[in-house]
Amino acid sequence: MATKLPPDLVLTPLDGDSRDLSQWLTTFHLASVVLDPYTNESSWILKTAVRILEELRGSDVRVNLIVTADADDTHAFLGPLTERFLVFCDPERSVVKAMGLQTLPAFVFIRVDRETHAIAEGWNSAEWRAVAESIADTTGWNVPTIPTPGDPGSFVGSSAAG
Repeated sequence: MATKLPPDLVLTPLDGDSRDLSQWLTTFHLASVVLDPYTNESSWILKTAVRILEELRGSDVRVNLIVTADADDTHAFLGPLTERFLVFCDPERSVVKAMGLQTLPAFVFIRVDRETHAIAEGWNSAEWRAVAESIADTTGWNVPTIPTPGDPGSFVGSSAAG
């Protein structure tokens, strides 16, 4: 179910200045993978999430990772990926709560109108593919191949509440 996110919802980039969601959406939609670095489930999907975001990078979305940790733990979890992606820290899980997420990892497509147009929680390749298809339909882009050999089997995920 689509949710209209509040315009004053704050997104804090790793090593950057916080800005309201509306400021992040002035030009591009957001394709966000939301991860909890304190759980196995988020580490299981990291390689697949990176592949999917890389395939969407040239479309009219700002690909990013949202991590439910402070900057130090986010750096420790993502390592060199912090140099390849826009990364937001959400240690208080305010963004997770605003999106209405119950389970992590999650793949979320936020359109420039602040609507969460498509969401997949946990890891189910068909559900993540549906989010990718929504992004591709909206932006006129190619749908990434989901799943591919090496992707994990389906799993429920962990509680988004932490």
